[in-house]
Amino acid sequence: MLLTCHWNTGLLTDEFLDFTSSKGNNLRAAGLTAGCKWCLCASRWKEAMDAAKGPEDPVVPKVFLHATADSALKTVGMDDLKKFAADGENTTGSVRRGVVQNPPKIVNPSVGGTKGGGADN
Repeated sequence: MLLTCHWNTGLLTDEFLDFTSSKGNNLRAAGLTAGCKWCLCASRWKEAMDAAKGPEDPVVPKVFLHATADSALKTVGMDDLKKFAADGENTTGSVRRGVVQNPPKIVNPSVGGTKGGGADN
């Protein structure tokens, strides 16, 4: 379990879902699939980046800079975030100031209720 989490928002891939599941967090159990946008712990995202075989390795979710808390910069550098910016993101901009105040909730009846925050921990 990751005790401290700084958020970045990424586009999930099957490869990332397999990776995070191998670390003990099966996001598929929460109903997530490749193509979902999800708030990720920057430390888990960085683990995937460090394990990647290159900049196009799909184990690293593409990042939505405009939906990333600036506190993520405590864990991962802006240059790395920009390398993995989602299509259409302005890579000359900056991440969002502050923290995610009310992360979105998903309801997944198959796992018995509401999951809050999109925490990848």
